[in-house]
Amino acid sequence: MKGIVLAGGAGTRLYPASIPISKILLPIYDKPMIYYPISTLMLAGIRELMIITNPDDLSNFQKLLGDGSQLGMKFEYAVQEVPRGIADAFLVAEDFIGNDDVALILGDNIFHGHGFGTQLKRVVAHNDGATVFACHVKNPKQFGVVEFDRHQKAISLEEKPANPRSDYAVVGLYFYTNDVIEKAKSLKPSARGELEITDLNNIYLMEDKLSVEILGRGFTWLDTGTFDTLLQAANFVRANEETKGEKISCIEEIAIREGFIPKDELLKKLNPNLRNEYYEYIKLV
Repeated sequence: MKGIVLAGGAGTRLYPASIPISKILLPIYDKPMIYYPISTLMLAGIRELMIITNPDDLSNFQKLLGDGSQLGMKFEYAVQEVPRGIADAFLVAEDFIGNDDVALILGDNIFHGHGFGTQLKRVVAHNDGATVFACHVKNPKQFGVVEFDRHQKAISLEEKPANPRSDYAVVGLYFYTNDVIEKAKSLKPSARGELEITDLNNIYLMEDKLSVEILGRGFTWLDTGTFDTLLQAANFVRANEETKGEKISCIEEIAIREGFIPKDELLKKLNPNLRNEYYEYIKLV
């Protein structure tokens, strides 16, 4: 399976901070925002990623992440010239995906919870169509909402409904079989001119090939698209790291623990002049 991080968009809700640089490169406490979605795909065992961004920020992402070999991974890059919706990512990445299945994560989404890596690997192993994730929220009108029957099977999906049929939002992490490319090609732009991910997921729902993984109590999902949620995320990461002495979404640590690259090889690739707390932590993994 291959992975896509959608890191485009103008980030207008974070202006003026995001005018000179993509919001996905802004820091969440001690690391760039993009480390968090990358770490999620790594926990799923995915080693080949494409980062899709806008033309102005492409070189910044390449400077930060390189080709991925320092993590035992492979990174490729693509440009989404105009934001055309989440589902457009599969058209941009068609050649990259090839004949593989694919996971897509939004660049401003943070996931953290015990056993998440095990859950992700199970999804990768058993996905037979589309698998999405849902989280209980207090403001479902702002999200895509999934409705369940009494057996917790999804029966409807609706984008930002005026009258939500549940309090469960579909979050920015999706797993698909390879037919997602052709399904994405069949989509028509919505009223706002975008290829909507909810429309894509509804195709799988109608085919009875949509699975929904519920993120329960004790699990944290954050969409860091506003100043308040950006600060909330930074405080969450800081509090957890200070309390437990373990870093959240340290991609170097995950690469070592997942067996992507031997620790001694990863350490050789680090700049020896990097001596701050983050890099000292990596050396102790």
